[in-house]
Formats: sequence, structure tokens, C-alpha cells
Amino acid sequence: MQNGPAVRRRKLGAELRALRTGAGLTSGEAARLVGWHQSKVSRIETGASGVKPADVRLLLDAYGVRDGQLRELLLVLAGSEDRRGRHHWWHAYRGVLPPTYRDFISLESQAGGMRTLETSVVPGLLQTPEYARAVTRAAVDALDEEGLDALVEVRLARQDVLRRDPPLVLDAVLDEAVLRREVGGPEVMARQLERLMEAARLPQVRLQVLPFAAGAHIGLTGPFVIFSFPSTSDLDVVVLDQLTSSLYLERKEDLQAYSEAFNALQALALSPEDTLDHIAGIGDGA
Repeated sequence: MQNGPAVRRRKLGAELRALRTGAGLTSGEAARLVGWHQSKVSRIETGASGVKPADVRLLLDAYGVRDGQLRELLLVLAGSEDRRGRHHWWHAYRGVLPPTYRDFISLESQAGGMRTLETSVVPGLLQTPEYARAVTRAAVDALDEEGLDALVEVRLARQDVLRRDPPLVLDAVLDEAVLRREVGGPEVMARQLERLMEAARLPQVRLQVLPFAAGAHIGLTGPFVIFSFPSTSDLDVVVLDQLTSSLYLERKEDLQAYSEAFNALQALALSPEDTLDHIAGIGDGA
């Protein structure tokens, strides 16, 4: 269990080590190719030190890595630049976003799949602007209007991952409490339920409701997110949100345990088709 930056460094280092090995190079040979001391390559590969995006490009070029998607992912793990050396969109909000939130967004931006259990609020990727504002205001009570506007903008900008090509594949299980907790008033909640139904019809979204009738279940321990990456499963990670930070679980045993838990929750939840009917019934006051 680690914080975001430590996990990103270690995962990046492990992937760079695998790519070097795949290229048939020793760490000393790799260092000579890029003009470094061998100890720098070792520190990067063990996650003992951070690495700049420019240094990652040097290593990827030396290892003959041409996969654009993999290069982009590793550059995001290295910092705030894309493969063309430009800052990612969330860099403009660095003054209002804590590091753990920036780390979460960077992973989300490059993930191929996201599995999430939510027990209290609608997932950020599916929130309406009004719902997002109400949730953010409640969560960060002392925030001024400018800061509130910025965080809502970030929440909405994150949703572009569902519209990109190819889109993020989102599997979401929502406890029924999420649908029945009135956030922002009746009108805001009514529109949010409509938004969920719209999203549930998207081919890249699988939405399921875990009804109260299901009783006690493993999800009562709290919400979680599992990110999966298209180029390599070694970068998959579980994210647990805490009050003041996020925790990242990266061990294969943790990933397997949470994946099995999510599969169990999906089996217990309503089908996507029944979920649509259930949401519609709640919207109609049933």
C-alpha cells in the first residue's frame, strides 16, 4: 500500500526494466547508450528516484519502443507532459488540485478500463455539472467560488475519457443508496438520474445497481477503483479513497482480491437492463 507518486515511480521503473531486458541490454549498456552513469538507470528502475519525461523518451528510443500508446502511458507516469512534451490539461489546475488527485487523473487519462464500486455518490465520470457542484461544495466546505468552479471544471473535463477514441471502458456498480441520496435538491437529482440512464446506454459503459434487497455484501467495506491499462497488466492498480488522501494497492494479490470482489458484486447486482428500469422507477418516485 503506497501513495500515488511512489507507486507510479515503481511501476514506471519496473516497466522500463522489462523493456531494457526485452531489448537485450544490461543496465550498463543502456546507460552508455544515453550517456548516463549506470547507477542512474538502476535508481530509475527500482523507483528509488524520479525521472523526467525527457529521460523516459531517451530510454524508450534506446530500447526501440515504437508503441505510441505505451510511450504515452509511461510519459504520463513520469510527469506532466505528453509524448510531444506538452503539459496535460490538468497541469493548468495544479494550484487547486492536491497531488493525489493529479495522480488519479493521470492514471485515469491513460487507462483502458476502469472498474468502480461507489457506495455514496455517483462516479465522477457520470456526474452532471449541478451534481458535481453540490458534491464538491459538501466535500470541501471552506472553498471559495473560484476554487469551486475550478474543481467542477476538472470533474467535467475528466469525462472526456469516455468520448475519446478509443474510449475508456467503464464498469460501475452503484449501491442503491447512491441513487436515493438526494444531492443538490430534487431537480438536480432528477437530472442526475437521467444522466445515468443516458450513460448506461453507451457501449463503453456497463452500469449496474446493487439494490438494498441484496443485503450485506463485500462492498460494504467501502468504494474502490481498479484501473487497467491496454499495453501491460503490470501497471494495473487499485485506488482506495480516504478523507485526506488516496491509497494505491499494486501487489498482484491485492489486484486479484479486488477483481474477485468486483466480479462478485457484479453477479449480485441487477443486470444492466434491470438497472435501467430500477433507475427509471426511482426517478418516477417508486
